Amino acid sequence: MNANQTYIMFNTASVGAAYFMLGLSLWLAPVDLSTKGYWAMGILLLTGSLVNLVKYRTDERLSAEMSAKIEKARNEKLISEYVGKE
Repeated sequence: MNANQTYIMFNTASVGAAYFMLGLSLWLAPVDLSTKGYWAMGILLLTGSLVNLVKYRTDERLSAEMSAKIEKARNEKLISEYVGKE
């Protein structure tokens, strides 16, 4: 198992443990069921928003990297064509 897989497995276990403890504290909270439901909806919506934010940031970074690679290849081609004319 490489370091990246270990890192992913550790983070997955940490998130699972955090959700378990959060769910347990929500279950044991001394409030009525409607309040627990409201809190649970907030947790789910926050989770969805965080997943979307991370995906957006990752897509943005990959797009910038791809644009930089294309620009670099275009510049190298222009330079090689210019140098080749002499």
